[in-house]
Amino acid sequence: MNLEGVEKTMLLTLYSKAKHSQQKNHKFFDKKAIDVVSKIDYDFSVADDDFLMKSGVIARTIVLDEMVSQYLEKHPHCTIINIASGMDTRFNRLDNGLIRWYNVDLENSVNFRLKYIEDSERVTTLAYSAMDPSWADEIKIESGNVLLIIEGLTMYLNQNDVSDILKIINDNFRHCTIFVEVMPPASVKNVKEKSVEGTDSKFTWGVQKGNELLKMNPNFHWIKDVNLFDGMNVYMPFTRLFSWLPFIKNKMDYIAVLEK
Repeated sequence: MNLEGVEKTMLLTLYSKAKHSQQKNHKFFDKKAIDVVSKIDYDFSVADDDFLMKSGVIARTIVLDEMVSQYLEKHPHCTIINIASGMDTRFNRLDNGLIRWYNVDLENSVNFRLKYIEDSERVTTLAYSAMDPSWADEIKIESGNVLLIIEGLTMYLNQNDVSDILKIINDNFRHCTIFVEVMPPASVKNVKEKSVEGTDSKFTWGVQKGNELLKMNPNFHWIKDVNLFDGMNVYMPFTRLFSWLPFIKNKMDYIAVLEK
């Protein structure tokens, strides 16, 4: 295995989904993740010991699966672009038989992914940095509806990187929706996930509210922020007792919804 730094985090998230899917009261089931994890020679014990990372991945998956499912109900023939896709298997969980799906990630990550998760007629994986405008040239839009998912990425970038991604999207897609995960600044500074730090990765960027992204590119409209506690409350219902408290809720990652 030649994965380095942040690239290794894609194994942690895949394992967390597979492990959750095998629990009796799972909130989503990911057969593909289970199958792939069984084939990878990697010590996943570091993920087993990181409750904060695991619970965050599960909460995020619950939230985004629901959001993407709702989008697909309205736009069944859409094109979905999954930026920094890693080992993501959302296509396998939510495919309606009609969507066109693109994964975009760094070449090393893509090469590793394709060893275990092959492309298909409606799935194409592209080897580009999210900040390289060339990836947009590879996208073929078969309908007018485009959804971009940016999950588990921005917290490892800086403001210029995030601004570059928004510019690429703005320059190449006339109409689109973006679901982008964002980490609040307080969590960037204070949250320590043992398994993530074990990959020599660090959280580096975040904003408190999704509408702050419009300062980087005013061509988008901010629609709403969806707090990941919405998923945590499904996964672990006892969190409802305190997740509504502003000083707690405001420290949780959220999915900012932007439209153009």
